[in-house]
Amino acid sequence: MKKIKVILIIATLFSSLGCEKILEEHPQSQIVPSFFNSPAGVLGGIAGVYNEIRNQWGTEGFSSEMQAGTDEFIQGASSGGGPIHTFNGLNGTNFGSAWATSFTCINTLNGVLKFGQDISLPEATKKQYLAQAKFLRGFWYFYLVQTWGDVPLNTQFITVPSQSAKRDPASEVYKLIIQDLTEAAASLPDKPTAPFLGKAATKPVAQFFLAKAYLTRGWLTGSQADYAEAAKIASDIIANKATYGLDLWQDFGDAFVPANDYGKETMFVSDHMLDAKFGYYTVGAGASGGAAQNLTPWFTNWNYPNNSGVNSFVNASGVLVNSGTSGMIRDSYYGRPYQRIRPNSVKQTSGEYAGKNYFLDQAFVRRDIDARYANTFYSVYIANTSVTNTPTAANNKRGIGYTTQIGIDTAVWLPDFEVVGAPQFYGNRPFKGIIAPPSLWKADLYPAIKKFMDPSRGSNFNDPSTRPVVITRFAEVYLVGAEAYLQAGDKTKAAELLNVIRQRAAYRKTNTAAQNAAAAEAMLIKPENVTVDFILDERSRELFGEWMRYHDLVRTKTLVKRVKAWNIEAANYVKDFHMLRPIPQSQIDRTVEGPKFPQNPGY
Repeated sequence: MKKIKVILIIATLFSSLGCEKILEEHPQSQIVPSFFNSPAGVLGGIAGVYNEIRNQWGTEGFSSEMQAGTDEFIQGASSGGGPIHTFNGLNGTNFGSAWATSFTCINTLNGVLKFGQDISLPEATKKQYLAQAKFLRGFWYFYLVQTWGDVPLNTQFITVPSQSAKRDPASEVYKLIIQDLTEAAASLPDKPTAPFLGKAATKPVAQFFLAKAYLTRGWLTGSQADYAEAAKIASDIIANKATYGLDLWQDFGDAFVPANDYGKETMFVSDHMLDAKFGYYTVGAGASGGAAQNLTPWFTNWNYPNNSGVNSFVNASGVLVNSGTSGMIRDSYYGRPYQRIRPNSVKQTSGEYAGKNYFLDQAFVRRDIDARYANTFYSVYIANTSVTNTPTAANNKRGIGYTTQIGIDTAVWLPDFEVVGAPQFYGNRPFKGIIAPPSLWKADLYPAIKKFMDPSRGSNFNDPSTRPVVITRFAEVYLVGAEAYLQAGDKTKAAELLNVIRQRAAYRKTNTAAQNAAAAEAMLIKPENVTVDFILDERSRELFGEWMRYHDLVRTKTLVKRVKAWNIEAANYVKDFHMLRPIPQSQIDRTVEGPKFPQNPGY
């Protein structure tokens, strides 16, 4: 690194604010070796690294890097275009928001591990501090090696600036990751323990990332031993879920209720705070991007206030044209419109899946019994403003006048099936708002993700969210375990784990017990149904929008195949070399001593 500079956030770590248990942090200056000679310094180093996770997960650039251009997402009307969505022209000048952050964090953790051995603390407390540091170093290196492959492997605390750097083999990086996570899991507590309350790293969290690291390395090397170890660890976590205080909610939707953000299904989060100074924004200023700003609720939001005209109509080209007074105004429930990315609902024009789209015809094809679609996306927008529509208003084809009632009438309905008469009629019946079935979805009108929404914003609903970004849910333990068992040759066990997730997805509070039982039975799959593609589809259903799709496709070596099959924007550009991201040009430019820092092939 050209410069060694770390902005440290010291923690009196977690405190309770209502239902939230989150980092309380205080700005500090740069890290110098002497800083780690005290318990406060060691704790501060760990807290500073937790802060840097918050500076990536949930922010706009990082979220796009982890999701855009995959089978799940295509561009929204305000994507800004660019190579991240299409792979066309992607290079080191337009990618790599977390590269420098990762190495800054790793160096801080190396300092904690070096000096933390000698601080004066009760042995149990010291043990947990060092375990936290090992977990976090493994966490960051796992992100790096999945994204870029061979990366610099640093295990010593760097205090002297250097302009030389080299890349170490991914195999060596994985050795450190597995060692760090194994040692962290052995020393971390089963449940959150002071000062690391909330949902910081615990034993099962370290075990989960260890299982995922073994699984990912297994894909790289074909190691059956790695697959078997990943499967065993995942099964052990599930078997000991009561000890760890973990479990699935009965209803999939309950995993995303704000009151449950720190509940039994949540394993690991990046905290945010009601106190704006720790989230780097000014209350009421409507910050739209930057470090530590959780903008997750709004990335997929279409511009419903500007595109919900009550007299919208379909033109001669079959495109929905906005017309008339808007049936909606911006509010905290439906959120701030961003339109960066949208669910991939565009039908393929050729190939194996011609006439189908990934969103409705593949991932969420069983919407009749699988409740995850309804719990993940908005399909109904209830009027939050009153509109009087006269019979003679331009493009009002209903032949009647009416006034919409706030909180009662539907302003926009996005059914998942075609509706005769849309957008102004349901069959022959006039509809007060507009109906937009799949054939009318476009870059500025589509089902938005609702599971991350933050209605607590109140009157300041344009401000960043203070909900935590949930990085790991207990449900993914089943999915990782299923994938590992499949690769290890045990489809029966893989199906068993997938069926737990699938049967949970069949549950609806509005069903009778008999209906839920029938739905659960219908969701069961057999061992012969389990394939890599099936698991990837299942991951879409369960984890849609949760910051991991690019890594999922890279891990399973399906990126090119699935993007070509489903994403018409990127299909003509995606290549095998896109399985690794481009090294940031800034890193290459700063390496001026010794051998040149190599770029990944193809860029």
